[in-house]
Amino acid sequence: MAENNSPKTLSAGIELTERIPTDLMGVWRVVSNIDHTDSPDTFKTFDVVLWNLSKTGNVLNLWSLATGVSASVTVEYVQNNTVRFTHEEENNNQRLTDTVEITLIGNKFTGKNYLSIKSYSSKDGSLLKERNAVYSLKGDKISGKSVLEN
Repeated sequence: MAENNSPKTLSAGIELTERIPTDLMGVWRVVSNIDHTDSPDTFKTFDVVLWNLSKTGNVLNLWSLATGVSASVTVEYVQNNTVRFTHEEENNNQRLTDTVEITLIGNKFTGKNYLSIKSYSSKDGSLLKERNAVYSLKGDKISGKSVLEN
């Protein structure tokens, strides 16, 4: 996800946040490997980061421990143990869309991360360039309720 200097809160509808599996909350080691991209100079091929997922009331919080960055994320759907959320950000005539879909399997998850960066003309707002990447994600729970109970 794109870096941002100020922490933000993830937002989601009340109904969706109530349906998020509680075992998803905690600290995760997340490995991402690129599946394909149309812009290899823009996107990393591999990365390992730590995510802290927590919920306070009806608000879902995602914080990257490695970078200290939080992002505003909208939960799109929750179906059984699968959660899909999106972060969108605009900066310097560019729009980043970062969509993550993960499926929880015990103390692990697998999923995909879809990234799109669109660059727009500062003169007329027309689309100049679009760059895309798809990553495979694997997460291992480091700490949290389900890890402590096992």
